[in-house]
Amino acid sequence: MAKGLLMTYALWALGGPVGLHHLYLGRDSHALLWMLTLGGGGLGWLWEFWKLPSFVAQANRVQSWHQRPEEERPPLSLLRFASQMVVGIYFGLVALVSLSSMANFYVVGLPLAVGLGVLLVAAVGNQTSDFKNTLGAAFLTSPAFYGRPIAILPISLAASITAQKHRRYKASAGSETLSVRLYRVALAYLAFTGPLAYSTVCNTAATINYVAETLGSFLSWFNFFPLLGRLVESILLLPCRIWWLLVGDPGFNSSQFQEWEKLYEFVDSFQDKKRQLAHQVLGVPEGATSEEIHRSYRDLVKVWHPDHNLHQTEEAQTRFLEIQAAYEVLSQPKKPRAS
Repeated sequence: MAKGLLMTYALWALGGPVGLHHLYLGRDSHALLWMLTLGGGGLGWLWEFWKLPSFVAQANRVQSWHQRPEEERPPLSLLRFASQMVVGIYFGLVALVSLSSMANFYVVGLPLAVGLGVLLVAAVGNQTSDFKNTLGAAFLTSPAFYGRPIAILPISLAASITAQKHRRYKASAGSETLSVRLYRVALAYLAFTGPLAYSTVCNTAATINYVAETLGSFLSWFNFFPLLGRLVESILLLPCRIWWLLVGDPGFNSSQFQEWEKLYEFVDSFQDKKRQLAHQVLGVPEGATSEEIHRSYRDLVKVWHPDHNLHQTEEAQTRFLEIQAAYEVLSQPKKPRAS
């Protein structure tokens, strides 16, 4: 039965972030991706407003692209590659939070989670990729970074490159009933959310401690990128701020919400740590005035400017960037702490 554009837009408006319009169009992989990421963080859902006519046209001529010759390959898409990287990292982070206690996690659990995230994006629309090769690249990359959370990045990169290398159009398949499709999507959704929900509800304290440690390591990467760091902090704190806005009282009653409040306080205090580090870089006390900070910054810039240190260009460039970043941190007014 032909798909209607008006119905597609209606489903996009009513349940777009959970992929209702993609289920209607038979794009089950895309629907599952939207369920697990809430429409790509909302940005993907909004961006699709302009893509829906092409999705409907593709669904109505499904037989034509099912019959493509096997040797024909889809064009390379940088957007799909970037999405594979991001979703692979996202799946890996969720696995770190919910499954890191399992035996041989860094050998089995982590590469499997990252590889499945990459394959999910690869299967969006009329394309797919080779299952064995993509997972194989993830598993082969994992031992080189055993025991380190940073392994998520190279595993996702290797799996994404392999998925792009083996990209192809989906083969012809018989039509399935809606109940069968929904059953498959529901199983995949539960497989993703079940361990995370169990860890959050039944082992809240340990989960929060691990998340706090992971966030601490993650936020430390932004010590000298204040603007990007503030953006990341705002994104991380957004759920807590929404909760406070809805409830109207920042105090949590249940023990589980008290654990999440501790996490909020941890992330919220990170700004103070950045300011302490910035004072150390500029060599000024914490109570220094704006004039003292500016004077120290100006003197250090003269000393460490790369043009004045041709014999040690690399070190001078690093120090110069640190000084500029520290000055930018201290130039911003200190944010009041949440009560």
